[in-house]
Amino acid sequence: MERSATLTGNLTIGNQLTNPVASSVDAAAQTAHKATDKIADKAAVQIDRSAAAVHRAVDVAAGVATSTEAWASGTFEQAQQATTRLTESASASIRARPIAAVVGVLIVGYLLGRLARP
Repeated sequence: MERSATLTGNLTIGNQLTNPVASSVDAAAQTAHKATDKIADKAAVQIDRSAAAVHRAVDVAAGVATSTEAWASGTFEQAQQATTRLTESASASIRARPIAAVVGVLIVGYLLGRLARP
């Protein structure tokens, strides 16, 4: 076996250090690397799970927004149709009896004016 001295003063046999401190530091470094790799793997799994949960939440929110938009659009169209029907009905009634319509409006205005007074 060939023995030689390294720059740090450690004796080597072949390619192995004979210094027990260096060996334990090397072992600790390897253990730390393994632990870091395990933590990184677990973190990656958790990040993937979190990303999937966020994607599901966004998909659900988009679905709710789409259905809400469809409902609101339908409700708006129904309100427009009801307004059109009411306007046409009122116009037909006023054309049929214009004097009664004016008298009715005057009575409603008078009553509202009386209710508004303290």
